[in-house]
Amino acid sequence: MTIIIAFHQNHYRNFKHFYLNQVKQQWSSAFPGLPSYQRFIEWMPSTLIPLCVYLKHCFGQCTGIGFIDSTCLKVCHNRRISRHKVFEGLAARGKTYVDWFFGFKLHLVVNEFGQLLNVSLTPGNVDDRQPVPDLLSGLFGKIFADRGYVSQKLASQLLQDFGIEFFAKPRRNMKNKLMRLHDKLLSRKRSIIETINDQLKNISQIEHSRHRSPVNFCVNVLCGL
Repeated sequence: MTIIIAFHQNHYRNFKHFYLNQVKQQWSSAFPGLPSYQRFIEWMPSTLIPLCVYLKHCFGQCTGIGFIDSTCLKVCHNRRISRHKVFEGLAARGKTYVDWFFGFKLHLVVNEFGQLLNVSLTPGNVDDRQPVPDLLSGLFGKIFADRGYVSQKLASQLLQDFGIEFFAKPRRNMKNKLMRLHDKLLSRKRSIIETINDQLKNISQIEHSRHRSPVNFCVNVLCGL
């Protein structure tokens, strides 16, 4: 677990090079009895459940201010969707503000310090608003979201069930609603979760098209998180 988590915090873009050049040569004293690269790859799926437990342990504390967003995780290029077999029956075609994709959606909730409060993984065709009640269960205070979460029914449900004030940025064709100045200033801090999504993809490398099994895909995402 330590080795594969460290890979996502390193400058290497390929795990084989990282294991052979960094771990085997530089960290051999810290990890005596290292197996071969092929043997290590065979062991990686066994870390799935322990990684889930460890990630849950690393979650931050709810402070009454939270931000929610989703990001797409493409598993293949759009031209290869019809030939893709690894995630057949699991991944789905979805749409972002930019274009269509084939894969999954990663839903995140963070506090104002950027600490994870909850995460969820859904197929790419699932509406962003669908997993929100489960994601916010156990939280409190105010949650801020982007235009993809606009729903009066959802906001009323969250206020009734959990006492959560849910603020979604209005769409361009909608009338602006009155907001308290404090809430408006907090909504401008939503860029913190967009920064986290960018770091997860470009630094922690949770998105790539080289997966050979769904379990390894989940391990890769968990280690990045």
